[in-house]
Amino acid sequence: MTKLVLATRNRHKVREIAAIFAEAGAPVELIGLDGYPAAPEVEETGETLEANAVLKAHSGVTYARLPAAADDTGLFVDALGGEPGVKAARYSGPEATYESNNRKLLAALAGVAAEKRTAKFVCVVALAAPGTVPVIFRGELAGRIIASPRGENGFGYDPLFVPDGSQRTLAELPAEEKNRISHRQRAFRQLAEFLKAAKP
Repeated sequence: MTKLVLATRNRHKVREIAAIFAEAGAPVELIGLDGYPAAPEVEETGETLEANAVLKAHSGVTYARLPAAADDTGLFVDALGGEPGVKAARYSGPEATYESNNRKLLAALAGVAAEKRTAKFVCVVALAAPGTVPVIFRGELAGRIIASPRGENGFGYDPLFVPDGSQRTLAELPAEEKNRISHRQRAFRQLAEFLKAAKP
């Protein structure tokens, strides 16, 4: 079984991605950064999701000496010219919280009609290995931003985001249902299929 470092210390994320790989039949053993205490937290200085994902994947390769994958996610709101985009996690400033980001987003959309509040979540995954050019995978989830938060599940902008074809926000969906349709699942599923096909 191939070992692959997932460049995160979030054990929940490692379990979630491992489940995606298992469902796809990808013969990969995922390892989080918990096993590499010397690996630094990577500052996301890139101007794009791709750049940040590559930065984190390269850091994983450097400290683990193994192939590594990393992801970065953004929320792109059409009425705001694509903001908050790559800066979604720190939209309201260096000390941003989920609540302060949501408040700023709603303030920015004040007066914008419901039909103009279209948006998409984008997750980009980078796969890096020693001596190779990173391979990029991209997952998207289209939807709209509602006028006030709904739901207790999820995190980030989930209480404000209703996926196309649904009447419920991501925060109102059970975790299993959200994970089946999420942008992250779509990106990592592509990675899993890539690794499955690459295995001799």
